[in-house]
Amino acid sequence: MLYLLASCLALLIGPLFYRYFSSGSGLQKGLDGFIFVSLGGLVLIHILPELLEHGGMLAIVFVILGLWGPTASERLFHRYSEITHNFALFLGISGLLLHTMTDGSAMVLAQQEGNSILLALGVILHRLPVGFAVWWILKPHLGIRWTLIIFAAIMLFTGIGYFGSEQLLSHTSIDKTVYLQAFVTGSILHVVLHQPHGQHETDTQGKYEYQAGIGSLLGIALLMALLLIDTGGHEHAHHDHSTEQLIPWLLTLAPILLLSYAAAALRFKFGLTPQDNSLGRRWFQRLAGPEALVITTLLLGPWFALFQLAVTFILSAYLSHAKVQITDPHSELPNHALHFGFAHLVDRSAPWILLSLVLVNLIGHPSVPLSHPLLQLVVLLLVFLPMRFCNLGAAVLALALAYSGWNPLAIILPLIAAPVLNIAQLKLMTWPQRGVLLSIIAIALFAALRLPVWFSLVTLPEMINLVALLILSALFAASLLRLGPRQFLRRLMLGRAESHKHGHSHSEHSHGHQHEHSVSQSQPHSHTKADKDSHHH
Repeated sequence: MLYLLASCLALLIGPLFYRYFSSGSGLQKGLDGFIFVSLGGLVLIHILPELLEHGGMLAIVFVILGLWGPTASERLFHRYSEITHNFALFLGISGLLLHTMTDGSAMVLAQQEGNSILLALGVILHRLPVGFAVWWILKPHLGIRWTLIIFAAIMLFTGIGYFGSEQLLSHTSIDKTVYLQAFVTGSILHVVLHQPHGQHETDTQGKYEYQAGIGSLLGIALLMALLLIDTGGHEHAHHDHSTEQLIPWLLTLAPILLLSYAAAALRFKFGLTPQDNSLGRRWFQRLAGPEALVITTLLLGPWFALFQLAVTFILSAYLSHAKVQITDPHSELPNHALHFGFAHLVDRSAPWILLSLVLVNLIGHPSVPLSHPLLQLVVLLLVFLPMRFCNLGAAVLALALAYSGWNPLAIILPLIAAPVLNIAQLKLMTWPQRGVLLSIIAIALFAALRLPVWFSLVTLPEMINLVALLILSALFAASLLRLGPRQFLRRLMLGRAESHKHGHSHSEHSHGHQHEHSVSQSQPHSHTKADKDSHHH
């Protein structure tokens, strides 16, 4: 009974402290960062792998339907975008009520002999971001009365799950509701990503991004605590693939990433910059850095690095000869090499590095049947097209695929193609140019069949890896503080996030999604104009 009361009190912290967070834009942005990271991270790192385990790839399809369905409806029926958004809210509330029953049942399980109380503690702690998020999202739309009614319903359904656990567990188990939970998870992500808190207008200049960064760091801390508790005490947390492998990957990668950032600072100091007058050299930097070659050489072996270097030279030569301009150029550069390597480049690459690790953690899950090499290549191409991978993110993606046992062709593909095979870049090319590009990549993949097996050149002591990971975490945290979580992640989806941080209504959001050349308020030039007019970008 004590666990039930504690979970309800944790849920009510959000409404009780709401007026303090609504009294100033800084606190608003901090809370938005906290919700954005803690709730979004919980879905990506914990909930999605569990849905994959029980529902396979079909569960991901339902997640995508829940995530993009409302957005697609808003585009098709622009006048009724508020209706579709409210429908997503309704789905989220319905799924939350279903989930709260399982929370109540889980707290009963934690009290049974042989089970850890950490399970109940995890349920109670995850109510903190849920309480904040529900109040923060629903109050501007429904008002205080209906929001309080929903909170009362959440606590009621938790009590039903707690007192009726024996009867409910067999009917509400994840195996029987996996696709419903997957669709609702997508709906929750839709609501979180679109920031429907009614508070956009207060920070049009981005002056509160530092507070948003603080909130996101607190969200990361809570997320890590929940994951540690889950792996330590949850009897259903047997999907080790979902979280425990990420730490060894990060430990191995951290010192090499720091070395890559140092290499970037060094080449900047010697004049190889993204504002180079030579289009060929700019393309070489976009495709390989050469900082990405550091990761490939040390962690995948010199043969893979030499192959990547050769293909990069060929692609750079062709693209510069065809006068193909680069999308998403570096619009501003710092004056100092260290600032470029350890701040500017961190801001641009950190989201891709984290995305690559989380992505492979999902698609490399044992429940996802992607053992056929051709299927692996198709999945990767589908991942590349809507995004703009940087070269460091592509190298980390290749490394994570290697660690997950993927085919060598799938490991090579991100190294040579991820930074260039995306919709935004392909739109700047003619059909013959696209044909030549795809032909070069196809020939390179055929040649890669003769590559030897990848191997790591270095194995560093655990203490060095740990210190490097702490330094890398500090660099990423500093980037979060500078940009805020939404700005931090803005490059992941075709310029989409620029519109998120401005004072757009939700219905206006859909205009910023239609094509990547739309003019951003934060960047007075479009991508196409920047690429055509800026010889130095």
